[in-house]
Amino acid sequence: MAQFGANQLQNLLRRIPDARAIVNGSQDYPDIQGEVSFYQTDSGTIVMTEIEGLPDENQLCSFNIYGFHIHRGGSCTGNINDPFADVGEHYNPNGCPHPAHAGDLPPLFGNEGYAFMIFLTDRFTVNEVIGRSVIIHIAPDNFTDQTTGGARAKIACGEIQPLATMFR
Repeated sequence: MAQFGANQLQNLLRRIPDARAIVNGSQDYPDIQGEVSFYQTDSGTIVMTEIEGLPDENQLCSFNIYGFHIHRGGSCTGNINDPFADVGEHYNPNGCPHPAHAGDLPPLFGNEGYAFMIFLTDRFTVNEVIGRSVIIHIAPDNFTDQTTGGARAKIACGEIQPLATMFR
């Protein structure tokens, strides 16, 4: 696999992402908003996340860590008990145990309600996740419990849509 360094990242971020999810909070968390951008590279998929309005306890030793996943379904709809129930389970095309689901992502670390993260993954291509959804959970993933990792309630959702092909 090719290496991916700072110069390649700078060049990549100058272009339109291949796909993007606009993230919005549930009715109980209306201040959450942001986006998750997906870039396909020869080394894997770059995922860049920027979210604001996360719950912030702003106290010494506050957790402020949120589970972050790609889920199977692509509709950020649900019911009164689970506003994003229609997203289904974690994206897991190979039937792997948790935390080896393709949709298991690193947790978001809140910084006074703001989170920013960039990472490289070979667990999926951009084309494989278009039409699916990204979910932010109220609690961090413990990477052991099957099948959800104990991340509890879904507090924000975004539908992954293709982007770059519309501008080429």
